[in-house]
Amino acid sequence: MSPTRNLFSHEVADLCIGKPALKSLSVAATVGEALSALKRLGETFLSVWSCNHSEKNDVVAEEECRCVGKVCMLDVIVYLGKEENLSSPAKALEAPIEVLIRREPAICLVRHLEPHASLVEAIDLILEGAQNLVIPLESRRNTGSRKKLLHSNSFNLTLHNNREYCWLTQEDVIRYLLNSIGVFSHVSNNPINTLQIIDSKNMLAVHYDDPASAALPLISQSLVQQTSVAILDGEGRVIGEISPYTLNTCHESVAAAIATLSAGELMAYIDCGGPTDDLVQMVKDRLQEKKYEGFLELMEEDFTLSSSSSICSTSSDEEFGQGRSWRLGGYSARLVRRSEAIVCYPWSSLVAVMVQALSHRVSYVWVADEDGTLSGIITFASMFKVFRDRLRFMGYA
Repeated sequence: MSPTRNLFSHEVADLCIGKPALKSLSVAATVGEALSALKRLGETFLSVWSCNHSEKNDVVAEEECRCVGKVCMLDVIVYLGKEENLSSPAKALEAPIEVLIRREPAICLVRHLEPHASLVEAIDLILEGAQNLVIPLESRRNTGSRKKLLHSNSFNLTLHNNREYCWLTQEDVIRYLLNSIGVFSHVSNNPINTLQIIDSKNMLAVHYDDPASAALPLISQSLVQQTSVAILDGEGRVIGEISPYTLNTCHESVAAAIATLSAGELMAYIDCGGPTDDLVQMVKDRLQEKKYEGFLELMEEDFTLSSSSSICSTSSDEEFGQGRSWRLGGYSARLVRRSEAIVCYPWSSLVAVMVQALSHRVSYVWVADEDGTLSGIITFASMFKVFRDRLRFMGYA
């Protein structure tokens, strides 16, 4: 069998090997319950399902049990950072979880897919806007364990329609394609500026001195687009970013920093070294000035439970590249600093950009000119378009 046929003879179930079962929330949960579950379970994202399991209803019809979305800590942070919620965060946490679920008019971020579906079908859904593909797993539990799951805490279920599920991300599919990159060598070795995949129009960016609150809608948008918000100096050079990946590891109290600091100050606040005492006090003082006493109490609770140096977690996966540095137009940065932007050049090859994104666990790379001026962004979604076109050329789509 040729390498190409071998690659596309696989089903999406092959990409699910070793994947853990999804932990879930009920669509009937509140924002506060979602926040508690995210902290307790230590999950980056939790799936949200439209079905409720209870002791009185052990069996739910398959058509009634669907994953309708996903939530993460950044969803909570963006929600609490809105003007109407800053004065009364406790009340805001009582709202239904549906206020966090993104329902884009033309895009469904979470899509169901059967395990026997092909890789081409998965790529099609991704190009339609899907971020996560929900795939049923082969049963790994006996009947007794299933009943125990059904009767367990409704905010930690892994079983739906009497099955467990996992989900595939865009990163999973890109890694799979990279492992067989030789099949796409005709395009993967080309510079990205020859493939028409650099997006120079849909960049999310603010200037260093802009209020971080002005970036809040952009931060929310970056989570949907799976990109980031670039921080620019006065000459349009990239000096850092506000990354949803970093914010998603922070406490919900970071919403107070977004509401009170500048974009540049926020970069320092969420840096892996943690905010300085002066920055923390600055946020508290400004909360008092704006009469956000409720949020000040929430912030005091978070800093009592954990030190300011751990306002954002530092897992081993996130501490990549420690000790290394890169230079762009005279601007040098240590990759371990999580507010630094991941940047490539227009003449970088597609495969090099893929490796760069995957090694940093992000789904985008900023494109800058030699002097550091931001000129565009390249995303996993744009990469998939290249592979999809190649598949059509080879007669597989």
